[in-house]
Amino acid sequence: QAQLVESGGGLVQPGGSLRLSCAVSGFTMENHNFGWFRQAPGKEREGIACISTSDGSTVYKASVRGRFTVSEDNAKNTVYLQMDNLKPEDTAVYYCAATRGLLLTFQPYLYHSWGQGTQVTVSS
Repeated sequence: QAQLVESGGGLVQPGGSLRLSCAVSGFTMENHNFGWFRQAPGKEREGIACISTSDGSTVYKASVRGRFTVSEDNAKNTVYLQMDNLKPEDTAVYYCAATRGLLLTFQPYLYHSWGQGTQVTVSS
């Protein structure tokens, strides 16, 4: 059974950093791409970063590019999201998701497995 479990969320001050982890089980990371999404209260879920395990290529939403870095470790079956220079507008529940597609995409309906989410709050 495919399972994704996020961890690493919490409360951080503006300008601070957090690293989210997504533990993958029940399927091999090969031939999958992984995405990070977030959903703030009253807003739609949005894709912010995704990575291809085949070649390590990445794409980012403009609002996080240069501050967030997505990476993966096949040996640990884990995908990461390093978040630096956090801003209050980054406050949201963050989700990781897996897709079998070859394209890097932010379309949620193309992802077959989702984690339960982890809360990130940026506030002074």
